[in-house]
Amino acid sequence: MSATTEHLRTLQRVPTANEKKALWFLAIVALSGSGVRLWRATPPDTNATESASLERQIGRVDSVRALRHKRDGTRAPARDDALRTVKKPAPESREIAPVDLDLASIDQIEALPGVGPSLAKRIVADRDSNGAFGEFDGLCAVKGIGPALAAKLRPLVTFTGARRPLSAACGDASKGTPKTRRLRARQPR
Repeated sequence: MSATTEHLRTLQRVPTANEKKALWFLAIVALSGSGVRLWRATPPDTNATESASLERQIGRVDSVRALRHKRDGTRAPARDDALRTVKKPAPESREIAPVDLDLASIDQIEALPGVGPSLAKRIVADRDSNGAFGEFDGLCAVKGIGPALAAKLRPLVTFTGARRPLSAACGDASKGTPKTRRLRARQPR
């Protein structure tokens, strides 16, 4: 019976003074954090003078854009158009200066038709790890560049680096031995 009563005493133990202080501290921190969240969730009160000054400032920005439009000959987007603009693909009939893929940045490569951000990153990663492409067949070793895309890019790219030794060209059916063929070749029959 003494073991049971001792067990009950440990379950009904009263916290010490330091434990009470720690519990009060945690409760206060939790309540103050909740109060700050509620305070931040309330929308700010904007009065008519603040709204008017904001509209005047936006009008000034739009007028500066209009002046640039007249000077440069390019269209400056209006305030509402800037929020609704969507990146449109570049028309392929436009003349594009050839891009040197041995020196180009990711943004320059991404501007090419048919090349997205992930393919541009793979092209730069391949160039950084294996050296300059040197010729068009070196570009074909990059995953994601097949015969169709290669034909589209051929007139738009140049290469200034040294040539790489290659084993496959863009028109080949595969860029390497598939895994299944390698496994079959190793297994005795």
